[in-house]
Parts: sequence; C-alpha cells; structure tokens
Amino acid sequence: MGEVHAAFAWVAIGINGFASLICFVYNFSKRPIDLVFRSVVSVAVVAMLIQVGLGLARFGQGIEPGSIHMFYGFVILFTFTFVYIYRVQFEKRPALGWALVLLFTMGLGLRAVVNFAESF
Repeated sequence: MGEVHAAFAWVAIGINGFASLICFVYNFSKRPIDLVFRSVVSVAVVAMLIQVGLGLARFGQGIEPGSIHMFYGFVILFTFTFVYIYRVQFEKRPALGWALVLLFTMGLGLRAVVNFAESF
C-alpha cells in the first residue's frame, strides 16, 4: 500500500492543479457552472480524499510518516470540512472559491510529499 500512497500522491496533486486551472478559466471567462465544472471539482476532491484515506490506512497499519506529513493531511481534511460548512458563501462565486481551495490543497499535497521525502 506504500507504493500506491506514494504514486497516487502525484496523481491527486496533478488532478487538483488541473481542476484549479479549469475553475480559474470558468471564473475569468464568466462561464456558467455546468456539469463539466461540477464533475472536475468532484473528481479533484475525491482524489485528494482518497489520498488522505490511504495515508490514514497506512497509519492504522503502524507506519509513522512523521508529524508534519500527517499535519498536511489533516489540514486538507479540515479545508474540505470548512468548504462544506461555508458552502452557502461559495454559491456567490463558486468557480473562484473552488479554484483557490483546489490550488491550496494542491500546495498542501506538495508540501506533504516534500516533507515526507526530507524526513528520510
């Protein structure tokens, strides 16, 4: 499961970066929110949640990744939790909100990968 978690990290980071770019395009072109937008955002969120879930599963197996690496995973979970809590505010400018959130989670994922690599 370790190789899956390590490899899927880059997949989740890439998907979040690409989805953030798509959200920025929707925002700046003033395109209405449609099924494509919702699908791209959903895939990005699910990919990052799967990645965090894989990390939690590895932690459950007794593998200690380091406190900073885990910190970034928990911040990703809290970020999506706060987005859910403030979902009404996201309705005003959803494309910009999701673009920033997905860019932020992409950065958190990158930091988690870098900190994990530096700890060994």
